[in-house]
Amino acid sequence: MSLTCVALGLDHRHIYGMTENMRKIGVDCVGYWTQGDPETLPGYVKWFPEIPRLARLEDALTCGADLALISAIPADRAALTIRAMQNGMDVMSDKPGCTTFEQFDQIKRTVVDTGRIWSVNFSERFETPVSTRATELVEAGAIGRVIQTVGLGPHRLNRATRPEWFFKRDRYGGILTDIASHQIDQFLHYTGSETAEITNAFVANYANPKDPGLQDFGELNLRSENGTGYIRVDWFTPDALPNWGDGRLTILGTDGYIEIRKYVDVGGASGTDHLILVNGEACQKIDATDAGLPYFSRLADDIRNRTETAMTQTHCFTVMELALRAQELAERR
Repeated sequence: MSLTCVALGLDHRHIYGMTENMRKIGVDCVGYWTQGDPETLPGYVKWFPEIPRLARLEDALTCGADLALISAIPADRAALTIRAMQNGMDVMSDKPGCTTFEQFDQIKRTVVDTGRIWSVNFSERFETPVSTRATELVEAGAIGRVIQTVGLGPHRLNRATRPEWFFKRDRYGGILTDIASHQIDQFLHYTGSETAEITNAFVANYANPKDPGLQDFGELNLRSENGTGYIRVDWFTPDALPNWGDGRLTILGTDGYIEIRKYVDVGGASGTDHLILVNGEACQKIDATDAGLPYFSRLADDIRNRTETAMTQTHCFTVMELALRAQELAERR
């Protein structure tokens, strides 16, 4: 069964990887719709010149595609998700998949009503081969039972290229809802936890007082029946770093630990997807660039077979609920 997809909203650059990775597994992108002319539009046209722009949202919603790829402004993603599902499409949304509890509840009801798949592309795991290799090692028992993760998600502000919505809290959803959803996903995944308790959450604007809606720092702690997690996210990547952020994850087990350096190895080897494994038998650095990205082919299989091999619907719901709860707790305090 061949599959098709349509892109709804190009407001975040993650739409590039979402489109490209689905096309790599043979899914045909039949078109895209976006509101206005976002900064990402020229890049999308350059990468995918053969994909036509659809003039009206209604044209995109009724094009007959199997899957909608949604990377609109974060606050607008839920409404597009719901309309796509109501028009018979499964959905892959950029993170965050929604920005409020009201949106979250509406999406959950629509999933039940339509039987459609709502999958949020947590790209810091799904689009990094090193995360695939870490999963394989954890599942093989290489570090024993996982009892803690420490996830760091620094990002470069790139002020000059940021659109107006980026600095508005109600439009991007808050730093924990947005960026930290990646690390919450990883905590649940690697500890094998079905859910977790948020024991601490904090957000701040340390360096951008002229943009009061921007949160440039956030942190939170998680605890589940299997272990604990610490997450730090920020907009403080220095200009000299050769990419947008030194994203890292440390996975502590009872018999060893794994550190994954996803995008850069400062002072070390060039390239991406570096994994360090230390246990009772090995202390080594592994090049994980060839580990693959199974999320995309598994999602395609799930669309065909109505299964949950890429990510369970419950896991997707839980990650976004925890991200929203962390954001609420941090702002209430």
